[in-house]
Amino acid sequence: MNVTLIEQVRQINPLVHTITNLVVANDSANGLLAIGASPFMSNTVREVAEIQTFNHALVLNMGTINDEQLEAMLLAGKAANQNNKPVVIDPVGAGATQYRKQVIQELLEEIKPTLIRGNAGELASLANVAWQAKGVDAGVGSADVQSIAEIVARKYECLVFISGETDIMTNGSKTYLNHHGTPHFTSMTGSGCLLSCVCGAYLGVLDDPSADELLDAIIVAGTLYSLAGQLAAKDFNDRQIGTFRKNLLDQLSVIDAQTLRAFNREWSEHHE
Repeated sequence: MNVTLIEQVRQINPLVHTITNLVVANDSANGLLAIGASPFMSNTVREVAEIQTFNHALVLNMGTINDEQLEAMLLAGKAANQNNKPVVIDPVGAGATQYRKQVIQELLEEIKPTLIRGNAGELASLANVAWQAKGVDAGVGSADVQSIAEIVARKYECLVFISGETDIMTNGSKTYLNHHGTPHFTSMTGSGCLLSCVCGAYLGVLDDPSADELLDAIIVAGTLYSLAGQLAAKDFNDRQIGTFRKNLLDQLSVIDAQTLRAFNREWSEHHE
C-alpha cells in the first residue's frame, strides 16, 4: 500500500469536479479540502465539459438526480473520458426506483467509469442480483457481496468499491478486504458520498497508472477514510452525531503517511 499518496494529494492539491446531490454537497466539499484536494462543485451544462480539460478527477453522484443533472453528468463524463480523467460513479439508490435504474444504465452505457463506489444494495442492482433495497441505504440481501463486487468490476471493466461493515475493493481479478472503520458512518448522511470524493482525489494524482496502481489508490483512500472514522468515533457520546461529523473532517485533515503506515502494520500484526 503506497501510503505516500497521502502526501502527494496534499502537494498536488487535485481539483476534483463533483456533480453531487444537494444533501451532501457541503460535507463533500469540506472533506475534499480536509484531505488536501480542491473541490469544484459546478453542475451546469454550460461548463461541465470544459472543466474536464483542467481538473484532475470527476465524481458523479446520483443521490438527488433529475433530468437536468443527468444531462450535465453525461456531458461531463464523456468529456472526462476524452481527456483521460478518472471518473468515479456513485450510484446512490440505484435499485430503489425504475427511474434510478434507467439513470445508472444510461450513465454506464455512455461513460467509461474508473471506479464505481456504492453500498451492497446499489452494486447488487448493477449485477442483477436479488436484493431488498431501502431507499438510498444498503438494504438487505443474502448474496455474497465480494462476488457482487467482482461481477460488476468485470462487467464494466473498472474498479469497484463496496463500503460496509467490511469494505471490498476490486478490479475484478484482485480483491482487497478492509475490516477497519466504524458503525458511526451510518449515523452521518453522506459519509459514503464523501468517500467517493476521497477516492476521486486519490485516483486524480496518478500519472499514467497501471491497473495495480489504480487499485492501490482506492485501497489507500479507503484505509485512510476508515482510520479517520475510527479515530473520530473515540471518546464521544453515541448520540453526538454532529461531533462525529466534525471529528471526521478533523481526522481527515491530520492523518499523515506515517500514521497510516503504523496503523496498517499494527492491524496486520494482530490479524495474522
